Amino acid sequence: MTAAQSRARLIALLLPLLLLAGAWGSQLIGGLVPCEMCHWQRWPHYAAVVAAALAFVVPGRSSKLTMIAGAAALIAVSGLIGIFHAGVEYHWWQGITACSTTAGGAGISTDEMLRRILAAPVVRCDAAQWTLLGVSLAGYNAILSLGGAGLIAWLIGRAR
Repeated sequence: MTAAQSRARLIALLLPLLLLAGAWGSQLIGGLVPCEMCHWQRWPHYAAVVAAALAFVVPGRSSKLTMIAGAAALIAVSGLIGIFHAGVEYHWWQGITACSTTAGGAGISTDEMLRRILAAPVVRCDAAQWTLLGVSLAGYNAILSLGGAGLIAWLIGRAR
């Protein structure tokens, strides 16, 4: 592999790890509750981490490049979901109707479950919980994911 392709492999691993760390940090430390589409954006990043990690251990140059390209494609999928989610938040188009809640729990009574459901926050997908310079977390995911996927693709194809 060329030096550029090795950099692509590293970016393909670190970018989704950092974006997932940011998502989990905003949830666990920042107290933001992810909506359904927030979760949708995480799944391709989880898969990208696996693909990129495999690119460090599979034998053969073409296998490594395939794993890196697969990770880049998965990162781009998360970015596309981020565009859709940001568009819903900015009311550019209609979103999904499902919302999520944190009211569940195993081994609790029906009455306690109902009490938790009624007390739990309803997380709307069409309302950004946090913005910076007018851009939501979904928007930043879209920008960073699509930009990163493009950079990875460029580095893969770059010949020395």
